[in-house]
Amino acid sequence: MFNRSHYEDVLVVRVRGLAPESVWRPRYEQINLFERILVENGTVVLKFLLHISRAEQRERLLARLSDPEKYWKFNANDLVERELWDQYTEAYGEALARTSTEAAPWYVVPADDKPNARLIVSQAGLDALEGLKMKYPKPDAKRRRDLLAIRRRLVAER
Repeated sequence: MFNRSHYEDVLVVRVRGLAPESVWRPRYEQINLFERILVENGTVVLKFLLHISRAEQRERLLARLSDPEKYWKFNANDLVERELWDQYTEAYGEALARTSTEAAPWYVVPADDKPNARLIVSQAGLDALEGLKMKYPKPDAKRRRDLLAIRRRLVAER
């Protein structure tokens, strides 16, 4: 499970100009290659963008500033980054377009409504787990005999 991780290199690095385009642009393919290797080796990759509106972000920031119990959540740098909303929107759009693949697609989840966002993410995770069609291993004949012998011994202890 990654929380943003390597996507920061095509978002924050891009928007804040922390590296030239010649450095961050190739990272899209590097991300795709990394995720393809994971999938080819049996890892299920689920990527979620929890998208909140600008208005909802404002409300959440105000809630943090209005409740002393939420002060710990407030980061003044969020206001600086908020000024770059349009640049981030453009960067996210390209990141989603360039790194959503058949092997590792993005789920864009409307997140203004937290309970529904959590439900959507939970359902996608559940669907992925069910898709694995996992089953307990079946014991071979020797293992069954051993287990039955142990069971007989435990029953006899009564």
